[in-house]
Amino acid sequence: MGHGGDVVRELTADHDEVRDFFARLATEKDPGRCREIADQLTIELVRHSVAEEQYLYPAVREHLDGGDLIADKEIADHSRVEEMLKQLEELDPAGAGFTACVNDLRTEVLAHIKDEEENLFPTLQHNCPQEALDDLGDRIRRAKKLAPTRPHPGSPSTPPANKLLGPGLGLVDRARDLISGRGKGS
Repeated sequence: MGHGGDVVRELTADHDEVRDFFARLATEKDPGRCREIADQLTIELVRHSVAEEQYLYPAVREHLDGGDLIADKEIADHSRVEEMLKQLEELDPAGAGFTACVNDLRTEVLAHIKDEEENLFPTLQHNCPQEALDDLGDRIRRAKKLAPTRPHPGSPSTPPANKLLGPGLGLVDRARDLISGRGKGS
């Protein structure tokens, strides 16, 4: 969850973890293990998305020409993924619907990752001072520690509301995870 380095290194390391979860889901046959891996994937994607929405996208708006359009597109991508994660959470991992949802989610998430890594991150590195990138990395790591671990499609995706509600939702989610044992299997 916390890898160190500037914002690009931090988020790229998260992307690598997400790719690993998808690879594991593609080969796992046991429905119980599939649920555990899907829960870990969900936790990572939600924390990552919340942190990006709280800190990365405001920086994109500030530092990049056309930053508002870029940030709005990224947030729309996150909204679609969050809806898919909510659906995945409710599906039986032994059913065909689960596999189909994972495949759709993989397609959506990997396209988003590719776009960020090939377009957004290099542009941000070119237009943002290294000190600001380092500071964003620190902020992202702190945000992920407090972020929700479950999808909340109806919650705000932009500051200041997401910064106010996120930690409270995160506390509730982590309490639910502790009681249920969710997120401990992978």
